[in-house]
Amino acid sequence: MPSAAERTRTLVQSTCSAVLLVSGVEGARPEQLSPQARAVGTDGEVFLLFPADSPAVRAATHAQDDELPAVLEITDVAPVAVPNRIRGRAWVTGWLTCVPGLATEPGFMMLRLELKEANVDDLWGAAHVEPEAFTGASVDPLVAHETELLQHLHSAHSEQVQALGSLLGESGGDEAGTEEEQRAVPLALDRFGLRVRFTGKRTFDVRFDFPTPVRDVTELRRAMHTLFEAASY
Repeated sequence: MPSAAERTRTLVQSTCSAVLLVSGVEGARPEQLSPQARAVGTDGEVFLLFPADSPAVRAATHAQDDELPAVLEITDVAPVAVPNRIRGRAWVTGWLTCVPGLATEPGFMMLRLELKEANVDDLWGAAHVEPEAFTGASVDPLVAHETELLQHLHSAHSEQVQALGSLLGESGGDEAGTEEEQRAVPLALDRFGLRVRFTGKRTFDVRFDFPTPVRDVTELRRAMHTLFEAASY
């Protein structure tokens, strides 16, 4: 399974929605606190791009040399329609400063969030992440394609995803209900495997691990073919 640090860093560098919570700007609208772009530096700091007149930039400018505490909250929502659609959240806590001259577009300012700690609460569970672990963590290689891949699986390969229920055995099949009652939805995808949410007599998730972790979309295609082939017997 991916480590907590890898999961957190993947969320930070994904396209999931994010809000920067800064002391003194509680009255700002959520869209005003959502960065236009974000990236992670070599030392684990998180760079956030905001309009120069945004509440977050004003707060960081007024703080100047003082340490301004802030929290970047990231919400991960499944890209396909499924019960309980929020897959997880991550919180990156640290100190916020302005970085003049780093923004390449006029009218924007880059903010730097120096990492103090991070936490993640997702489909794998809740965990605390130390700055050193976050800095050294790798981003999942499928993160840039996950949304597109899950939507493709759901729209073009729903019958094959549904057939994965045959790999659960008798007890798993009983939980999911009959084929007419159950519904299988591809919920999450990473280099280690595919997570499917089954809804039937009750809702539950199942992980289908790949034989070996994949490194790119080409290897993913082979892994998915092997998985679907196993379910067809």
